[in-house]
Amino acid sequence: MNGPLSGTTLVVTRAADQAATLSAALAEKGAAVVELPVIAITDPVDGGEALEAAVRGLSTYDWVVVTSPNGSHRLVEVISSQSPTSEGRGRPRFAAIGPRTAAPLLEAGLAVELVPDRAVAEALLGVFPAPPPGGRVLVPRAEVARPVLPDGLRAAGWKVDVVTAYRNVAPHVDPDILERARRADVATFTSESTVRRYVDIAGGPVPPDAVCIGPISATAARDLGFRVIEADPHSVAGMVEAACTLAGS
Repeated sequence: MNGPLSGTTLVVTRAADQAATLSAALAEKGAAVVELPVIAITDPVDGGEALEAAVRGLSTYDWVVVTSPNGSHRLVEVISSQSPTSEGRGRPRFAAIGPRTAAPLLEAGLAVELVPDRAVAEALLGVFPAPPPGGRVLVPRAEVARPVLPDGLRAAGWKVDVVTAYRNVAPHVDPDILERARRADVATFTSESTVRRYVDIAGGPVPPDAVCIGPISATAARDLGFRVIEADPHSVAGMVEAACTLAGS
């Protein structure tokens, strides 16, 4: 297929069940795509008990803050399977770190009242309201994640409950696909964890050029030796546009 990415091979490092959208968008521009999932999303060690318990008491929270699409999906799954208690303050308000993270909530009919202009924790903290007396926030997220958001909310006076919604683990990597990835022109990264996992697997920043979805993944990639172009906006469409810019430079 002809297009601005014709003759360019890009590596997609997203989890296997999440790679299709980016892979298809790159292929539509003429790219050859190597899918090399470097992460897999799985249940928490407790099987999700902590998240289920938090959802049963959802009405006791003023806000629920989601920080990734995976966290949003898990939260929606649990809310859909339960009947939250009616005791407490009533229905909480929802905030999401970015449009991709908000999408699963919106698709489930949940109003998302706060999404910052930039999809990073620091931007969300900058627009988050001050707490009422005894204000509580639930943050369902990955088992391992940056502490910036919960620390910042606590510093602002909120009582914050952080609950593990999912784990990000390393899948089996096919050696032949890894070798094809190493010979590619550009690697694509949608999170800090995919950057670090890929470098561990590939043995370094190969290929040397990377397209990153946002500033956190971009910083991690630069620190590990990649030449980076950051998507603007921080979305799949932004990543495709950034890849086209890189290929044409």
